[in-house]
Amino acid sequence: MSKTRVYSQDTLDVQQRFFQIVQELLDAGRLPGGLAGFCETYKIDRRHFYTQRSDMNRGYFEVGWIIPLVKYFKVSANWLLLGTGKIYKG
Repeated sequence: MSKTRVYSQDTLDVQQRFFQIVQELLDAGRLPGGLAGFCETYKIDRRHFYTQRSDMNRGYFEVGWIIPLVKYFKVSANWLLLGTGKIYKG
């Protein structure tokens, strides 16, 4: 089990935007296989995903989790990392 961490506010903000956009994609039916399919396809341990979402200070969050959103779902890296600009590219 991962220990509780003290993340910077910037890291907490990135996590918040990550979980926000994943929920938006899920609600829009854009995640084939739902959340389970998303986690399986992109090698995210689903238990870690759920635990991190419910307690943002858990130590499971990985930068690699945001890569599929930018690469395959056209989410803006600027928005994910900095909270600026439009949510989606192009």
